[in-house]
Amino acid sequence: MTWNLTGSIVALVTPFASDGSVDFDSLANLIDFHLENKTDGILLLGTTGESSTMSHEEDEAVIRFAMERIGGRIPIIAGSGSNSTQTQLEKSLAYDELGVDGLLLIAPYYNKANEEGMYRHFKVVADAVSTPCILYNVPGRTGCSIPVSVVARLSKHPNIVAIKEASGDIGYAMNIAKLLSDDFCMYSGNDDIVIPLMSIGGKGVISVWANVCPKQAHDMTRAYLDGDIEKARSLQLEYLDLIHRLFIEVNPIPVKTALNLMGKKAGGFRLPLYNMTEAHTDALRASMQRVGLL
Repeated sequence: MTWNLTGSIVALVTPFASDGSVDFDSLANLIDFHLENKTDGILLLGTTGESSTMSHEEDEAVIRFAMERIGGRIPIIAGSGSNSTQTQLEKSLAYDELGVDGLLLIAPYYNKANEEGMYRHFKVVADAVSTPCILYNVPGRTGCSIPVSVVARLSKHPNIVAIKEASGDIGYAMNIAKLLSDDFCMYSGNDDIVIPLMSIGGKGVISVWANVCPKQAHDMTRAYLDGDIEKARSLQLEYLDLIHRLFIEVNPIPVKTALNLMGKKAGGFRLPLYNMTEAHTDALRASMQRVGLL
């Protein structure tokens, strides 16, 4: 299956109103912010989008709203993952019917799986939908990594087009790099090592940092893809301190806090997520000021 998305894909936050409901007015403003700043694609309902605390009805409402707002100008990827394969299948079929451009499928957290179960967890979805599927390897969240041998098998599936590699393990990423082809690509899932992963064949990033610096994330990845390695390296290093501060507490607490400091009205959180400590907020604010965001 042809899949040509490269560059900066924002893992978009889900803004909440003061009563805890989805704030669609703020969502519209955030989408417009990314369209204006050349974000290459938008991932909805990922880890950063707090989908784990949202209902299926809210998930579908967010997808429908974003699709209407974006109007096909850039690709939309929907996070349809679950530790229940059946739930992941049902959500994927629903988003497939809505017409999203891609699906992000997560490794089965909590219950984990043996190798064959891990393989089938992804395969049954890829077999059932027409939308291109992206594997999501994030062992820090799921408690398990997708074995390289399983990725190797899945990379040959005609409907599995990419992996979001968020382990932070360069050794693992190197083994995945050996599997890359015209039909299977890799995105960095860690903002602090985007350029290192692109240097071994990655096509870009699915980014938390891009929520607050969409133009810079786009420019960095575009520079690398265009062969301007020095510009890409420079941008990666220039924003490294801010990137680290965006993970000073569990994502998406810092990035939503940063958006609120910028006046972007990302709102609060749903428990068990809660407001940042004052000390961490001060550290984040200082990093933002150093790069001119405040």
